[in-house]
Amino acid sequence: MMDAARARKLADRIQQVVAEMLERRIKDPRLGFVTVTDARITADLRDATVFYTVFGSDAERADSAAALESAKGVIRSEVGRQTGLRHTPTLTFKHDPLPDSAKHIDGLLAEARARDEEIAKRAQGARHAGDADPYRRPDEADEADEAGDEPARHGEEPSDRAGHSAR
Repeated sequence: MMDAARARKLADRIQQVVAEMLERRIKDPRLGFVTVTDARITADLRDATVFYTVFGSDAERADSAAALESAKGVIRSEVGRQTGLRHTPTLTFKHDPLPDSAKHIDGLLAEARARDEEIAKRAQGARHAGDADPYRRPDEADEADEAGDEPARHGEEPSDRAGHSAR
């Protein structure tokens, strides 16, 4: 067994080697615009999964998958040569759906932005109902008392009914 950090470094190296091979050495006409997005390796270093995306249609994706499958042996030999492992891991190529999901999410975000802009346009020039500042300030309350609300006169008892004291 190997520690996770070394396995991660090895997976990164495999990703590099595969990307270079696809770019420079594999001349299969079925191979489209393939981007290697990630590589993962099992803890026992026996199996490596290489994730990739293909720019293009479903047919181009299928052609690229077939080209990767047929080039697997050559790519694996190069991985073994460049990593110097005693046992070269088997390679599995797996289409990475993440960029497709990202494209879908980008579309949803663009739609949300457009709706927000529409709402902002409708809100331009609109005013809130009621006063601009609905809160009374302490100094305004004092002014209101001075203006008309007369305080109780000295010596008068507060009452609950006209002419009767509250006591």
